[in-house]
Order: sequence, then structure tokens, then C-alpha cells
Amino acid sequence: MNNLLIWPVIMPLIAGLIFILFRNHIRLQRIISLIVMVLVSGISIIIIGQIKNNGIQTLQLGGWQAPYGIGLVGDMFSMLLVLTSSIVSLCCLLFSFKTIGQGREKHYFYSLFLFLITGVNGSFLTGDLFNLYVFFEILLLASYVLVSLGGGKLQLRETMKYVIINVLSSAFFLIGIAYIYSLTGTLNLAHISVRIAEAGQDGFITTVALLFLLVFGIKAGLFLFYWLPGSYQVPPAAISALFAALLTKVGIYAIIRIFTLVFYHEPEITHTMIGVLAALTMILGGIGAIGYWDISRILTYNVIIGSGFILAGLAIFSSFGLLGTVYYLVHDMIAKALIFLIAGVIIYLTGTRNIKEMSGLIRHHPYLGWMFFIAALALIGIPPLSGFIGKVFITRGSFEAEYYWLGAIGLITSLMILYSLMKIFMNVFWGETILSEDEEKGSTKGVILPLVLLTALTIALGIGPEWIHSYVEIAVDGLMDPEVYIEAVFAGNDIP
Repeated sequence: MNNLLIWPVIMPLIAGLIFILFRNHIRLQRIISLIVMVLVSGISIIIIGQIKNNGIQTLQLGGWQAPYGIGLVGDMFSMLLVLTSSIVSLCCLLFSFKTIGQGREKHYFYSLFLFLITGVNGSFLTGDLFNLYVFFEILLLASYVLVSLGGGKLQLRETMKYVIINVLSSAFFLIGIAYIYSLTGTLNLAHISVRIAEAGQDGFITTVALLFLLVFGIKAGLFLFYWLPGSYQVPPAAISALFAALLTKVGIYAIIRIFTLVFYHEPEITHTMIGVLAALTMILGGIGAIGYWDISRILTYNVIIGSGFILAGLAIFSSFGLLGTVYYLVHDMIAKALIFLIAGVIIYLTGTRNIKEMSGLIRHHPYLGWMFFIAALALIGIPPLSGFIGKVFITRGSFEAEYYWLGAIGLITSLMILYSLMKIFMNVFWGETILSEDEEKGSTKGVILPLVLLTALTIALGIGPEWIHSYVEIAVDGLMDPEVYIEAVFAGNDIP
């Protein structure tokens, strides 16, 4: 029993609720939000150390024995994501102080921000399928308001699309939960895994597995990503960066967790389907990325490519594939937040999203240009930056598992990422300087610190992977062997 596991969930929740009572005390909300995210990051580091020394940490609320109570489970995979999401959220929060505007701040921005973090961390830590649905809904409700906050016509249009698609996927999620409960009589993930292993994954259970793949695939931006490009480009940069870094990653986490712990018995069906969807997602995302001249659209389609590439490692379902998936997932959360924040600054300076209408920004903002260049190279997978290691492992795993087609598509879409991001870099930062400093619509004052922090992390993950490699290996070992997770949840007690 580890009571620390509840704190990454309840700290942002309690703070968000308190902020509702202090709507006009913006400075107080900023300070407390900052303290909460620093504390959550610190607690996550402590729990990761405990997992490395003592194994998976669990907490059964109310003292109920699993599977009867509400359980939280912190394995290395989930805690790496909690830590990464906390650091990214901290940087987005710092960025928002100067950019989000008092109008949004007074309309409960910080409460909604922390509620979203509550849903994200709860999704990573829950050991119960129904509570996974609950935490999904918490983060989605917060995101609905954050997308629409500001009330612009385009925002409201994209919000309607975003809400309708996610409400439908949530309805299918509930249907899937009902089927699982009727088949296994439990909603505890470890217990479901035991029951399905005992009964065997027959055709009907495999069909239910594909239903969950549809649900989580929609939330992860996998193939059926119609809702994603518009809804990610309309909010302010701090919100878009948070969405790009975290929201699709929760769906990806759910797919990885479910298809390594519960539905892993028929990989020739389920994981092959994941591979096909991942390949289609990368191809369509790549076409979108190279086809637009809108900086927000280009980066949003790069989010879609990333989702497909991460899940390609799961489709391979080997140690190398999952090593690449975990590495690339952590990298992608950091790099996507960085490049979306930089894009927000670019739009703020120039007053346009069309990269054809920008030029020569590197003359007045060299640090901004070179940080964008570093983030772009990291996403492409150029050594020695953070994306390189994940891409190498996933590509090697695909070729060793004879998934040549999937590895080839991953490499081809890397070239599409290269073209799309270099198109931004060459048009925005090189060439004749169109705007003088006096003509710029804003300034970089107060927003450079979070960009520097994320850039430093991107470089550190690339040039010093040995300091994280042992943790990633522990995470992958747990994903490849579901018995480790199950034994930690039941803690030596009889499994009913």
C-alpha cells in the first residue's frame, strides 16, 4: 500500500475546486497551480524510485482487497507518463501566465487546467476499467470548455465537432465495459486479465477487444482523427500544446495497457489490426502535414503521425518494439509541447498562421529559431536528439519481426515530417525579414523559460539516454509480462 499514489490525482483536483471560490484572485491561482505541479512532479520522482527498488506500487482505497475496491496501480510505465505529463504541464502553465489573457483566467482557466491534469493522471494510475472511463470523462469535460473558452465562432464550431465525436466514443466505451462485465463479472483490470486467460480469448472477446480499439483509437487520434485537426488549432498556444502533448497520449496509454494486460492472447488479429491502423494513420497524417501552409494544421497532423508511430511499436509486440514505444512516447510528449508553444509565439509575433506570410524571424529571434530547429530534428529522429532512440528501436523491432511494411511506412513518414517541419523553418525563419521589431504584434518576453526547459529536456533525452534506459527497461518488462502487474495488484491474496 502506497498512499503517495493518490496525490497526483487529488492535489490538482482539490486545488481546482478551491479556485472556483477565488475566481478573481488570479495571482493566487497562478502561485498555487505552480506549486501543485512542482509537488506532483516531485512525488512522481519519489514513486518511480520506489518502483525501481521495490516493484509496482498499489493502493486499494478504503482498505478493500482487490478486486472489490477502487484501486490505483503505479507501475514504471504509468509513472514515467505521470512524471512527463507533470513536467510538460508545468511548462505550459508557465507559458500561459503571459499569453492566456485575463478574460480566460477569470473564467476558471486554472481550475479547468488542473481538472484536465486530474483526469490525465487518474487515467494513467487507475487499475479499474470503469474508473478509466470516469477519468477520461473528467479530462474530456475540462477539454471541452478549454477548447471553447473565448467564445469565437471558429472555436464553437470545432467544439461541437469535438464534443459530438467524443460523446459517441464514450458511449461505445460504456458498451464495451458492459460486455466485459457480463463476460468476466469484474472491472478490475488485473482480475479481467486473469478471467480472460482462464476462459480463453474466443471470437466474441476478440470482437469486444476491437470495440475497445475503436474507442481508444478515436481518443488517440488513430485513423479516425476527423475531430482532431480543427479542435487543436483553435485554442490559445498553451492549451493547444497541452492537448498535443497529453490528450492523444491518454488514448495511446489505454491501448497499450489494455492490449498488453488484457487482450494479448490473439495478437495475430488484435495487434495486426493495430499495425494496419497505425500505418494508415501515419500515411494520412503525413499527407496532411505536407499539404498545408497553416502552421497550426501542419503541427497538428504531425501529432497524428506520432500517434501512429508510437502504436507501431505495440503492433510489433516485441521487447524492441515496446522499448521504442515507451522511449518515443516520452519524447513525443515533450517535443510536441515544445514545438506547439514555439508555434504559438510565432503566431503571436506575426499575427498570422500562414507560413507564406512570414519570413526572416531568425534575425530578431535567433533563440526561437534554433529551438524550433532542435524540436524539428527531434521529431524527425535525427541523432543525438530524443526521437532518434525510439525510432531506432521501433524500426529495428519491425524488421526483426518481419513487419517490413510497417517499418518502411515509418521511415517514409519520417521524410514527410522532415519536409513539413523544414517547410516551416525555411519560410518562417529564413529569407528577408518582413517585420521589424516595432511592427511585430507581440514579444517573447516572459515565454522563453518554458521553451528553454523543454528544449533542454529534448537534448538531454537524446545525448544521455543511459540515465532513463534502466527505467524504460523495467516498464517494458512489466508490459511484456502481465503476471507482474497481476501479482502486485493482488499482493499475494487469493484471486477470486
